[in-house]
Amino acid sequence: MRKKRVLILSEGFGSGHTQAGYALAAGMKKMNPNIQAKVIELGSFLNPTVAPWIISAYRLTIHTNPGLVGLLYRKQHDKPLSKLTTMALHRIFYHHTAEVIEHLRPDLIVSTHPIPTNIISRLKAAGLNVPLYTVITDYDAHASWINKEVDRFLVSTDTVRQLLLDRGVYPENVKVTGIPVHPDFWSSEDKTCVRNALNIKNMPTVLVMGGGWGLVSNHRLVQQLVRWKDQVQLVFCCGSNQKLLDKLKNDPRFAHENIVLLGHTREISKWMDASDLLITKPGGMTCTEALAKGLPMLFCESLPGQEEMNREYFVKRGYGEALQNENVLEEWLRKLAHGEQLRLEQGSQPSRFDSPAKDSYSPSRCATEVAKTLEYPQQREGMINVHGIPVGI
Repeated sequence: MRKKRVLILSEGFGSGHTQAGYALAAGMKKMNPNIQAKVIELGSFLNPTVAPWIISAYRLTIHTNPGLVGLLYRKQHDKPLSKLTTMALHRIFYHHTAEVIEHLRPDLIVSTHPIPTNIISRLKAAGLNVPLYTVITDYDAHASWINKEVDRFLVSTDTVRQLLLDRGVYPENVKVTGIPVHPDFWSSEDKTCVRNALNIKNMPTVLVMGGGWGLVSNHRLVQQLVRWKDQVQLVFCCGSNQKLLDKLKNDPRFAHENIVLLGHTREISKWMDASDLLITKPGGMTCTEALAKGLPMLFCESLPGQEEMNREYFVKRGYGEALQNENVLEEWLRKLAHGEQLRLEQGSQPSRFDSPAKDSYSPSRCATEVAKTLEYPQQREGMINVHGIPVGI
């Protein structure tokens, strides 16, 4: 019996979408070795020359004009992609998508980004007979995610589910599963043991992350943190931003035994286990990984739009606090340095991390839901019919 095939489609606009795809693939494989999942950033796969330029332009816009990004997000928040936009995207950048599907012959397609969701939906409307699931990777639901051809939406919270229902999605087509994280985040290691394994000191530790593009660039924040380097161990993760990493390595302020500088690493799970506090941008994936680990969060540099919504979700529920001024960080570092229990007090909301239940989030739920679908599909062999799709429609 051939393995069940899952095609997971994403895009490179921010690392979280693709990261969610790989997390889902690893989770399903852990659940059922007979599931074969392939993750593709569809635009980059189909357009390897043009796509990097587009992604670089997007990154530059975020860095230099985040207000514009937020304005566009809010302006289009309740407007799904038009048929004209989807057709233009398909014909210019995605006209070979049907051929990719015909070659891979998946039993299920999962999208973790709005663009593949709409491209595959257009193919389904033209006759593609493959189920399409969409995993919404934030704690908000922009209307661009929504298309009537999607068979099931997998969402982070009941609030996001209600947003979809308010926009006309049928209740039976929306499942609250939480955002998928890699199986490494499904459990936690002993803090002392993991610190020994990472060859760092067994002392109060703060992990500083700036998202998958390594946007650790808040000089005032960094300066404030460095003042505590004798009392608190500081781990700066620069992600893929090699230029920033080199800059920090050449800065004498960071030449200290209690400061660790990281570039891209596949061991974020271990670094979270080793840490007592996370300072981060409120990206959906990073926040969900910290949620799974029970790691309190302080939020800085929220991008207007979905990151603001993510921050609002975690702050309101007592999972994190916004760094609104220097006094907030100073108080957290003081408590950490003096061995006081870290608690979040947001109005009447104490830290949820005092409870081992960590609210209702289960890090394996999304992978379980998709794997279960493949075990009991509505149709078996022969459900794929891509040959009837006119290539290039």
